[in-house]
Parts: sequence; structure tokens; C-alpha cells
Amino acid sequence: MKQDEVPQDQSAAFEGQKKPLYVLDKDGHYTTELSSGWDAEEVVLDQAIALFAAQCEDARQRVEQKLCASLEYHMYQRRMDLTVLAQSTGFFKWQIKRHMKPQIFSHLSPKKLARYQEALGMSAAELQAMPDKD
Repeated sequence: MKQDEVPQDQSAAFEGQKKPLYVLDKDGHYTTELSSGWDAEEVVLDQAIALFAAQCEDARQRVEQKLCASLEYHMYQRRMDLTVLAQSTGFFKWQIKRHMKPQIFSHLSPKKLARYQEALGMSAAELQAMPDKD
């Protein structure tokens, strides 16, 4: 993208902020230019947020039915997926899937819970509970 082609569509997701993009200047060298977002990016972001909201609600229902642990809900609520949570905690994906079983999650050691707490930015009590419905 050239420096004079940087979109400035005032994306609502940016909340008035701007982000730098790498662009080519008039001499063909890479530089940065601030962008307030573009419409296509906002559409994709809105779709991703809607997907996480749906996954979060599905997880809430599974937690209420005791089919999964609150860990799954909190993962989606923090807009993470299994891969991101695995990278953030250092657990393998298969371990996290196992930890999402209510009977396993309720017996996790404090050391393992602490890894989830740090990755999700929550206390142990918050991690093990479900928030009230809005």
C-alpha cells in the first residue's frame, strides 16, 4: 500500500485511536502511516466478535448443563481459542481439553490454576465461577 492510499474510515472499533501500518513512501521505501481503520477491517472484526459471543453463550449453556468447566466459558469470554490459550499457558491443547471437563477442572492443582489465572487475568475464584447473565 502506498502512503497516500492509507484508509481513514474512522472505524468505531478503534474508538478514535489510530494504528500504524507499513506503507511505501514516494521513494519506494517502507515507512509507517497512521490509519483510523477501514470499513472491510471493521466488518471482519465485528464478525469475529460475534463468533466469540456465540461461542461464549454456547459454553455458558454447557457449563450450566455440567458438560464443561467454566474454563471454556472464560476462554471465549477473553476472546481466546484453544490454540491461544495453549500458547498463553504452556499447556498442550489436549491438556486444556481435558481440563475443560468439570470433574478434572475441579481437581486442578493450585500451580496449574495459577497458569490459567495469569493467562486469563483472573483470580482463582473468578476462574472457577460463572458471572451473572447480563
